[in-house]
Amino acid sequence: MASGNSFAQTEHQKYTVVQKFPGFEVRYYPPAILATVYMQANSYRELSSPGFRTLAGYIFGDNSEGKKIAMTAPVHMNISDEGSTMSFVMPSEYDFNDLPRPSNSVIELKESQPEYVAALTFGGYAGDEKIKEESEKLLRYLKENQITPVGNFRFLGYNSPYKFWNRRNEIIVQINWE
Repeated sequence: MASGNSFAQTEHQKYTVVQKFPGFEVRYYPPAILATVYMQANSYRELSSPGFRTLAGYIFGDNSEGKKIAMTAPVHMNISDEGSTMSFVMPSEYDFNDLPRPSNSVIELKESQPEYVAALTFGGYAGDEKIKEESEKLLRYLKENQITPVGNFRFLGYNSPYKFWNRRNEIIVQINWE
């Protein structure tokens, strides 16, 4: 019960659903402030725990003001063979100048660019195979609808590892959309 309540109180990154398709939807994401860590990891397994620990340190007070910052959802992961990133979206109450600076120099604060993405939602626990499978599924849907992806497919995780049921995960990829 507690995890359900804490999930309900977690701020989610804002977006607008532009159009729904069978199996996926097109969304518009306005700019958001992200705390991002870059790592040499090239898999979910290599990125998830160390990336999360590093970013959690920042929001739990390892910053210039010793200030705690609320956790938001989702956690963004961009995994590639050239290196990967994990990002936490900062709560909407902050603007860039209000946020304390990370004490850990590997964390970068930046504002994301507005973008249109195709998004596919799936349940359960994520892992490298599941992320690959769902990314391939989204790619098939995009091809069927003559929509071209731009850049890497990214993983969005919404739940704590202690939430066992009704988990929400997503694969997104930027698209050209007019």
